[in-house]
Amino acid sequence: MEQDSDVYEPLDLGIGACRIAVAALKGQASRDRLSSKIRVATKYPKITERYFNQRGVSVEIVKLYGSIELAPLVGLADRIVDLVETGNTLKAHDLVEVECIAQSTARLIVNRASLKLKHTVVTELIKKLRVVTNTSTGPRTVASRKSLQGVRRTAKRTRT
Repeated sequence: MEQDSDVYEPLDLGIGACRIAVAALKGQASRDRLSSKIRVATKYPKITERYFNQRGVSVEIVKLYGSIELAPLVGLADRIVDLVETGNTLKAHDLVEVECIAQSTARLIVNRASLKLKHTVVTELIKKLRVVTNTSTGPRTVASRKSLQGVRRTAKRTRT
């Protein structure tokens, strides 16, 4: 989403679920500046700009690395856009999630050249991962984690 990568995404692994969200200090979630741009701190400037532009909201993007959630606390930004899994870090810094931009999970990605040059190896790996990821409908079990570790070892040996 942030980077334009030309890769093939053959499989959603169903793990690492999180979301890209807009957050603000408690009590300031609905307040917007009327006379100037809203300052938004993020590690994801393209996603942030696209999101606010689609809503017709003028923003000044403050690109930061590290603990983005500190930006509103020290007055660097009115809002943040960051990855959120549980929301515990937001709560710990007195922030509330205002909007969800996108949901995300871990994906298997394959370089298009590797897909062509190592088609048999790559498709075999995809088949193995499909079997492992479809064995559990709920949260991953210890058995399926062990199966994934075996597949990871195979993937490292094949170097696709």
